[in-house]
Amino acid sequence: MKKKLSGAAKSLRKRSTDVEQLLWRNIRAGQIDGVKFRRQQPIGPYIVDFVSLGNGIIIELDGGQHKTSQEEDEERDAWFRKQGFTVLRFWNSEVIQDMNAILEVVKNSLIEAPSPLPSPTRGEGN
Repeated sequence: MKKKLSGAAKSLRKRSTDVEQLLWRNIRAGQIDGVKFRRQQPIGPYIVDFVSLGNGIIIELDGGQHKTSQEEDEERDAWFRKQGFTVLRFWNSEVIQDMNAILEVVKNSLIEAPSPLPSPTRGEGN
C-alpha cells in the first residue's frame, strides 16, 4: 500500500491545482519562520495536501467536491488528530481571496504546535 500511495502522491504533485500551486509558492522553502512543508505527502492510509512533519501541521485545501465528502473529511481529520496532527482546512476561495489571512493562521498554528514530533515516519503502516 505504501508504494501505491507514494505513486499516487507523485502523480498529484505533477498535476496540482492552481490553488495548491499558489499556496505552495507561499509556504515552500521555509518561508514561514523557516518551517519546512511537504506537499502531497502520504501519511498512514491518506495523502495530505501539505504537511510540516516536524510541527505536526497538516493543511488541506477544499474545493467544491468537499461539500459532498464532509463526513469522509471529518473521519480523516479525526484519524490525523489521533496521530498527533493539527489539521487546518481552507476553502480554495479563501486562499485566492485572502492569502495573507491564510498564512497568518498557518503561522499562528505553528507557534501553538508542540514541537518537534517524535518521528516523521510515524503514521506509516497502521
